[in-house]
Amino acid sequence: MDSTLIRIKKAILAGRYRFSIKAREEMDHDGLDVQDVIESIVSAPSIQKTIRSTSNFRTARREMLYIIISPTFSGLLLYTKGK
Repeated sequence: MDSTLIRIKKAILAGRYRFSIKAREEMDHDGLDVQDVIESIVSAPSIQKTIRSTSNFRTARREMLYIIISPTFSGLLLYTKGK
């Protein structure tokens, strides 16, 4: 397993995460809760893709974003993106 994914999973399990307003809105729209997202990330076998942030709010170096597509424990497939 990728060391970056291991670090992400450990951070999630330790409660070191935040959701953006947009993420919260999308979760509400799709009827998802925080537990669903945590389950999806913890059960992920790999990081699907790594991209550089294109946010106009960042003036310094672009940050890396990790895309994880993985199911919850009940089998619902979720797409997550985070740093």
